[in-house]
Amino acid sequence: MRTTAGEALADRLTPCGPTLDSPGLETLKAQLFEACPGSPLETAWPALAPVFAASPYLASLARRRPGALGDMLGASPEATLTDILMRTEALTGGVEDLKQPLRQAKADLHLLTALADLGGVWDLVAVTAALSRFADTTSQAALRAVAHDLRERGRLISSPDPDNPVPGLFGLAMGKHGAMELNYSSDIDISLFYDPERLRGALADGVEPQRTADRAAQAFAALMSERTGDGYVFRVDLRLRPDPSSTPPVVAVPMALDYYEGVGQNWERAAFIKARAMLGDIDAGRRFLEALIPFVWRRSLDYQAILDVQSIKRQIHVH
Repeated sequence: MRTTAGEALADRLTPCGPTLDSPGLETLKAQLFEACPGSPLETAWPALAPVFAASPYLASLARRRPGALGDMLGASPEATLTDILMRTEALTGGVEDLKQPLRQAKADLHLLTALADLGGVWDLVAVTAALSRFADTTSQAALRAVAHDLRERGRLISSPDPDNPVPGLFGLAMGKHGAMELNYSSDIDISLFYDPERLRGALADGVEPQRTADRAAQAFAALMSERTGDGYVFRVDLRLRPDPSSTPPVVAVPMALDYYEGVGQNWERAAFIKARAMLGDIDAGRRFLEALIPFVWRRSLDYQAILDVQSIKRQIHVH
């Protein structure tokens, strides 16, 4: 694996295998070279051909935005990743304003990551970190868009804060997302909670915190998950919360702490091992995780708990 940081992606790519017969490959090549004259395509083509011949998805991304491909090949992948993240962080506006740019950023991120991965430029840790960092950045951008719309409707009256769009509302990245281990097809598991007092102080008079938090969660998930002509950003799973069959999408912190202290399950302890405060009010999220330490890391386990953990481990291996 070549890891010369700063060197252009086109100069670092190596072919991932033979080029399969593909009736559309020559047409795609002609389209790309016509759209990007003078780009590093010629240097990179021996490595691009086997990828585009085997993956209609990646070929479609290159065909849709040939200029983005040319820019990618002419810059270092690390610089391109930074640019994608910074452009996503800089997005402003409401939900409708961000639908297309978030999906375009996802397309650029997937094309970059796949080329660096298949071309032997990035190892597994770099690939999963890029996907996970992008999930963090897009999630924050989506929540900012939801907060923007809440302010436009007069429901949220706190001063805009890009780092804390809805005061008191926070999300924990769980599972592979929490551990920075996302792969290309991963959905993102996010547990949403809110501090009732902090959220109530940020809302207009008469606006109910629980209903507002739930609507914000639904708008956030829809913005990320809805499939449009530009695809989708991430599938979002909000079910890793206390008793999801009978609780709202966003759970109040006091209620959540009471639940975990009183009836929390061993699989929930295991889930929180990888939990990470990632979305919204990060400080509130970290305080919540600190309060859960006695629940997650119990001082002692009884025999039934040990058997339960062993059963969970067996089920994981079977799956």
